[in-house]
Amino acid sequence: MRYTAFLATVAASALTAGVALAAEGDTLAQVKQRGVLNCGVNTGLVGFAAPDANGNWSGFDIAICKAVAAAVLGDPSKVKYIPTTGQTRFTALTSGEVDVLARNSTWTFQRDTDLKMDFAGVNYYDGQGFMVRKDLGVSSATELDGATICIQTGTSTELNLADWFKANNMTYQPVNIDSNAEGEQQYMAGACDAYTTDASGLAATRAAFADPDNHVILPEIISKEPLGPATRHGDNNWTDIVRWTLYALVSAEEYGVTSANLDELSRSSTNPDVQRMLGTIDDYGTMLGLDKEWAKRAIAASGNYGEIFAANIGEQTPIGLPRGLNALWTQGGLMYAMPFR
Repeated sequence: MRYTAFLATVAASALTAGVALAAEGDTLAQVKQRGVLNCGVNTGLVGFAAPDANGNWSGFDIAICKAVAAAVLGDPSKVKYIPTTGQTRFTALTSGEVDVLARNSTWTFQRDTDLKMDFAGVNYYDGQGFMVRKDLGVSSATELDGATICIQTGTSTELNLADWFKANNMTYQPVNIDSNAEGEQQYMAGACDAYTTDASGLAATRAAFADPDNHVILPEIISKEPLGPATRHGDNNWTDIVRWTLYALVSAEEYGVTSANLDELSRSSTNPDVQRMLGTIDDYGTMLGLDKEWAKRAIAASGNYGEIFAANIGEQTPIGLPRGLNALWTQGGLMYAMPFR
């Protein structure tokens, strides 16, 4: 019996070894060994992360997953997308179930410290807003005193909502939901007067409605929500890989490097930062445990930051988001990347 129990213990340990390896701080080795990047994503938010009828995922956050997979594994398709809710996403990351969380998550003090997460950077500057049906006759969030409001549990929006209503001497009745899909369903069924989440999420949700013009996103933005990919505390090299993959996408837009001219500029650019980023001179990849063309592959996966924004959530898409704060710093926005030097 003791021998049998010993074998059972060994077997169980073998099954969990991969997760343990990732959780203990060697995510790069685990991803390479597995041959697939486990990327935690939204359960479904059009424009950001959503599967089609064939199970193929696409979106603004999905592009981050693809870029990291391309940088590390040489192939943007080597990604396993793991849907997570507002309540399960952080456990999935800290337990080692996912290697990176690319799921419209806000960088906050508590998440950075108490939850032991590292945010690799900001890929979307957002803020919390409200959406109502046009026939409700409301034009400002200050008119929502006593309203029922659909809100996702396990998100920073809960505290923001409570703080804002208290500051404005207003009351509300929360209608708790677990996912955006449930939020849509409850909102459309009339279970709540308003739906609150990040303004980008509201735009994505409204774009998926059959009658988007019958719904209004109110003008008030009640919080700042810097969204970005997150990794676990204690694995600095892996966080560096995710961070500099994001920076490569942003820098590529700044330097005019696109998916169309990538190969040409890798041969002809005289900009030292571009040359280092694309691996033409100096092997910066070795500092990350990667090869010298890691960033070139990351950019090739879905294009630079501007291309990714325009294709998934930009003004020419049904979501129709302007760049706003997410324009490059050279164009009046906040999007900025550290230099490759």
